[in-house]
Amino acid sequence: MLHTISGFDRIGEENAFAVLARANELAGQGREIINLGIGQPDFRTPEHIVEAAIKALRDGQHGYTAATGIAPLREAVSADLLRRHGTETNPGNVVIVPGGKVTMFMAILMFGEPGADILYPDPGFPIYRSMIEFTGARPIPVPIREENEFAFSADETLSLITENTRLLILNSPANPTGGVTPRSEIEKLVAGLERFPDVAVLSDEIYSQMTYDGMEHVSLLEFDSLRDRLILLDGWSKTYSMTGWRMGFSLWPDALIDKARKLAVNAWSCVNAPAQYAGLAALTGPQDAVRAMVTEFDARRRVVVDGLNAIEGISCRTPLGAFYAYPNIKNTGWQAKKLASALLEDAGVAVIGGPDFGVLGEGYIRLSYANSTQNIKTALEKIETFLQRSVK
Repeated sequence: MLHTISGFDRIGEENAFAVLARANELAGQGREIINLGIGQPDFRTPEHIVEAAIKALRDGQHGYTAATGIAPLREAVSADLLRRHGTETNPGNVVIVPGGKVTMFMAILMFGEPGADILYPDPGFPIYRSMIEFTGARPIPVPIREENEFAFSADETLSLITENTRLLILNSPANPTGGVTPRSEIEKLVAGLERFPDVAVLSDEIYSQMTYDGMEHVSLLEFDSLRDRLILLDGWSKTYSMTGWRMGFSLWPDALIDKARKLAVNAWSCVNAPAQYAGLAALTGPQDAVRAMVTEFDARRRVVVDGLNAIEGISCRTPLGAFYAYPNIKNTGWQAKKLASALLEDAGVAVIGGPDFGVLGEGYIRLSYANSTQNIKTALEKIETFLQRSVK
């Protein structure tokens, strides 16, 4: 019998991919399935980005690059952060990574070990808790509450920090809730963190360019008091509809950048070279496609929220960021995961049960509105019909 280390018994997964696989299986059987489960824009990658990758291949960009990424791309990341957040950064502290999850993996691996506490948002992206438990650290959920518009509370977050806390993970705009934490709350948190100078911060800002109703995204890069312990996570997947390209970037403080570089060397050597040139074209080229995509998401957001609130037993706050709605389904009488499964199997609509995003997720489901308006409307009709006819 093969023996593996005990950590692999603790590792979890992202159930959205299991739902995607089942949705594809049902579609392969001839079923009509509308997928509101996976967090993937339904737009094509803009053509100038695709052409940049093709040109790179034709120009012979077939080999290894620096483990941290090609210099022009790291410089473009720093220029983009300056443009968006008004903050100077050192391109030498940028690491180009194969997707957003890698930065989580690296940061949690650096700080997680038995006896350490790591704080993470709950409900939140499931890989946070999965990786924390894998390292043997203790996962400490930071409650993300509907009554707080799914923003984190600075006071509640700070109250959870102890002498064992090594890392605090933050996410705004947030998955799965679509919540965006306002500047006043972020400033309060940053001020409070001055009492805990040994706690590192991982700020997941992958949805930073997707906010609505005039809501401001506030990057933690703006706060000088955090710069020596801040790890920034961002990338191309959501903003430029490049999920399959596996392109992300992270920014590391001086004390951690060489550790991040060594992990890159050990784990993946370097990111696909032509994809890096595509990423360069994305950052330095026209941004019209980004703005058009966010405008379309905004329109779909309104359709989703209005449609959900019209269904008996469901209520839905208006998300202010990302492309997710996180409706409260407690008054339907259904448990969340059972409802998500039934909607897929019986109604042909893929959604994700709230418990897949944390221990505080019961009573909610997540819908992605990264699908066409017509598909969204049809899916909402199917959900309403199912709930009217179903036996709990």
